[in-house]
Amino acid sequence: MSIYSIATSGLSAASLRVNVAASNIANVRTTGALPASAGAGTSAGAAGSSIAPTFPPAYVPLRVDQVSQSSGSTPGGTAATVSTVSPSYVAQSDPSAPFANQDGLVAAPNVDLADQFVQLATAKYSFIANAKVIQAYSETEKSLLDITS
Repeated sequence: MSIYSIATSGLSAASLRVNVAASNIANVRTTGALPASAGAGTSAGAAGSSIAPTFPPAYVPLRVDQVSQSSGSTPGGTAATVSTVSPSYVAQSDPSAPFANQDGLVAAPNVDLADQFVQLATAKYSFIANAKVIQAYSETEKSLLDITS
């Protein structure tokens, strides 16, 4: 695997990490009905109706799993995959929500804002480091070409 492909795999992983953290931060307040009480938001006034209102589920937070990439005798680079956080929600009190259960609870995304900002900082420094690798390799290659000509 070339130095460029190793560094670009790190740049791609850092970019994915930023996208996932941004999505988690943007949706931190996107609540929904608790899964165990999917129909809890129905009103008693709709007793004759067989159609219950449906509400969107709470946002399911994501995480990036990054591992070293190895392919036979030429290991190098990194592979990043996105998976869901488990548990994906926590119960939160919001009795005014139309989808709150009988106890006034809703499902809130299980997002730790401090961890998301750590993920952003990690991605920033990873991006900088991989960009510096590309820059240094490019400068070294250029200087080698200058020596040989």
